[in-house]
Amino acid sequence: MVDHEYEEMMARYVADMEKQSRERLAEATDLIAKFTALAASKGVALDAESFEYIHTIGIVAKAQGIARALLGPIRAERDGLLAFNEIASRFPPSPNYEGCFAGPDFILMAHPCYRRGMHPVNNWAPRFTDLFWQFDGPGIEKYIALDEDRVRIDVDGLGYFEADTWYGAPFDEDIRNIKPGIVKLRPPMDLESRHVSFFFANAYGLDIKWSESDGIKSFQAMEMKTEDIRIEVEGQHYFPARYLHAEFDLVANRFRHFDGAIQLFTEEEYFQRRDADFNMTMKNPTHIKARSSKVFKINGPLRTKDWVEFCCHFYTANPLIFEYFSGEYPKHVAEILEWTRAQASQLAG
Repeated sequence: MVDHEYEEMMARYVADMEKQSRERLAEATDLIAKFTALAASKGVALDAESFEYIHTIGIVAKAQGIARALLGPIRAERDGLLAFNEIASRFPPSPNYEGCFAGPDFILMAHPCYRRGMHPVNNWAPRFTDLFWQFDGPGIEKYIALDEDRVRIDVDGLGYFEADTWYGAPFDEDIRNIKPGIVKLRPPMDLESRHVSFFFANAYGLDIKWSESDGIKSFQAMEMKTEDIRIEVEGQHYFPARYLHAEFDLVANRFRHFDGAIQLFTEEEYFQRRDADFNMTMKNPTHIKARSSKVFKINGPLRTKDWVEFCCHFYTANPLIFEYFSGEYPKHVAEILEWTRAQASQLAG
């Protein structure tokens, strides 16, 4: 397909989506008026520009802090997270929409970092939110970050589902036997940038560190994306990195704490950090400390099997985490890489 044909096709697609959005909002005039009045009663002022139809989500009302205003008074943790069960006591976790709490008039949603590419208009990246919503057990305390500035208002609308994920990764090693140290994984260096984008979800690298102190083994992991992945926060562009931290009790032989965050690097910080590792802050006099926002937390006994599954789905579509736990890429990625290299070899020949 030549460039002008592609551009015309994309223009038609965008026009169709805009038309669909206008039609859906027009059909929902009464619903929007009703919700506007409800929001006003909670101190949130909305107008016509506050509503948007997103085909992967539904009809969304947008305003700074709207989710908390509608949720009502709730105690936040020191790291800003909210207790999952306290939210669920007011708005039950939705049986139809993963990553959501459903009320009679609106739906609260998980933080946009759980969406594909961390972009607010995309569907959920498989499959972390689904796993987190379902996960429970004796002594478990869950905490989550919400989409603070958006709620869905068409509570009876259809969900949007994508079934293109792979599940879990075999990891049977005894955590107690893992030696403290640094691990750094990168996509194969012979791949073109377009292949890294498509097959490795724009992963530049995955850094992992194990350390041990006073009977606790600590795990840290950070996924750096390629330089073309940026997000905007409060008018400033950042390079996002997904970060995981866990604590393993060596005496109890199980994980006792697990949390995740999004770290935001400025351009200068990003290029200093991406080829370094977790020890760089001790060696580098500039002491890079990215802006960080917690997005989930679990306290309580956590089996290694469940922990591995959460790790794999938090770093969704990134084969590097699969490689770390299993020693190889997922079968479909390995087959594609083999075919790509064969094609490159034939062209070179």
